[in-house]
Amino acid sequence: MGQLLIGVILFVAGILAGLYVGFWWALVGGLILFIEGVQADPINAAWLAYGILRVMFAGLLGYVTAIAAIIPSVLLMAIGLDKLK
Repeated sequence: MGQLLIGVILFVAGILAGLYVGFWWALVGGLILFIEGVQADPINAAWLAYGILRVMFAGLLGYVTAIAAIIPSVLLMAIGLDKLK
């Protein structure tokens, strides 16, 4: 029963972490970094490039982050369900 509960919590945490990393950190943070790089005097090319890369890979980063937590959580839930039988 404990493994099932931990699996569900980890599953939800994986989804939330994927959304945070993909949307807030990469997409929004990348756009903010890009805008700050453009507004800098002189223009900061490193911030521009890093901001563009973060926006480009936002979906991939969010997906990988979520999957890294969801796969172990599914395994824990499967083990927990087997013990209930």
